[in-house]
Amino acid sequence: MNVPSLFHFTFLLREVRTPLWRQWILRKQQFSLPAAPLLQAAGKKNSSNLLELTEAELEEQFVRGDGPGGQATNKTNNCVVLKHIPSGIVVKCHQTRSVEQNRKRAREILQEKVDLFYKGEDSDVFKEKKASEKKKQEKKRRAKENLERKKHFKEMQQLDKK
Repeated sequence: MNVPSLFHFTFLLREVRTPLWRQWILRKQQFSLPAAPLLQAAGKKNSSNLLELTEAELEEQFVRGDGPGGQATNKTNNCVVLKHIPSGIVVKCHQTRSVEQNRKRAREILQEKVDLFYKGEDSDVFKEKKASEKKKQEKKRRAKENLERKKHFKEMQQLDKK
């Protein structure tokens, strides 16, 4: 992609009527997201089982993000606030500096939350969360058992030395 220099850019601002400026604007508009993208969570194995969202059900706002980042964060409206109107669920996403990526991630998160809201315990998101919690507890239990074994082994070694 050809990016104009700062000098060229300021020159173009003074001469707004030039055809070069209009072509540059048209190229920039081609990179925007479509009005109704497919809203399936990318990278998820079971994204086909999640509820579909339509653009008519969503209300989208772009606000200034918060947190670290200084001037880059304070001056740009790249934080996406997405509301699912029928359920009232609101998602705020400011994970990256890119508005397009934040829009995509906000939709993925909202889709999972809406799926959990409507399906409850039958939701795949809920089942995944429960499975990961169970796995984590099992890992903790094994680590605790292993620590107890080591402790017992050290005690046995000390008794053998005496």
